[in-house]
Amino acid sequence: MGGSFILLGLWLLVPDKDDSEESSLQKYGAFAASTVLFFLAEIGDKTQVATVLLGAQFDAVILVTIGTTLGMLLANVPVVFAGDYIMRKIPMKMAHLIAALAFILVGLFQIFFS
Repeated sequence: MGGSFILLGLWLLVPDKDDSEESSLQKYGAFAASTVLFFLAEIGDKTQVATVLLGAQFDAVILVTIGTTLGMLLANVPVVFAGDYIMRKIPMKMAHLIAALAFILVGLFQIFFS
């Protein structure tokens, strides 16, 4: 487990390549692209499984879906705004270095203290 954190930290040090060619999702705008990609990335996630189970248990699929969606928004929206604020203050290269260092330190901690 610690090794994967270290590998991810090292991967963050590899410079990004320019992917400026437009993908098929980009023609629908940022919202549609984010929605589709987020759905694909999160399918089968514990939150989605919990939503399905709660909806089945309480026979209130709409209310459960609204509740879990609001919960995710309350948890994630402040983080998005905080990240946007921070990224306006520090350069991207510095953010990559800080993230890489954090992942490497967590990996080392996992290896040596768990």
